[in-house]
Amino acid sequence: MRKIFTSKCLYGGEIVRYDGGDTTEYDPIYLKWKEEGRLVPVCPEVFGGLPTPRDESQRVGDKVMSCSGRDVTAEYIKGAQEALRLARENDVAFAVMKLDSPSCGSKYIYDGTFTDTKTEGQGLAVEYLRGAGFKVFGEDDLQEALQYLQQLEKD
Repeated sequence: MRKIFTSKCLYGGEIVRYDGGDTTEYDPIYLKWKEEGRLVPVCPEVFGGLPTPRDESQRVGDKVMSCSGRDVTAEYIKGAQEALRLARENDVAFAVMKLDSPSCGSKYIYDGTFTDTKTEGQGLAVEYLRGAGFKVFGEDDLQEALQYLQQLEKD
């Protein structure tokens, strides 16, 4: 059975989001993977040493800045490195990560202006995962991820 890497905020059971909110994923595809024990939940931001709750942060070029102006790039890099290590250690087939996050976003991220404006881009952990050859989906791509998994398990 192939393992699937996932954002801990999607997995649920522990609040790790910056705002203390809950974004547990309830799609039947995701819940089936959870029930099967396929999911490997991670929170790169917590791995990097950031607390919950914490200031909202956004990518600004190669840096990650908090809304209070603090440079948190080092924490995000540390978390991305740990996420990549765990993905390799668990030999995951692919990842399903939280959209729009400065760590886990796979299509769009907030643009660094803290005005709720999104731009094409990816979070730092996703950048590391893709750089190492892992395929990454967002939580709105579960049907595509399921097809990808079925193909992998067929081969």
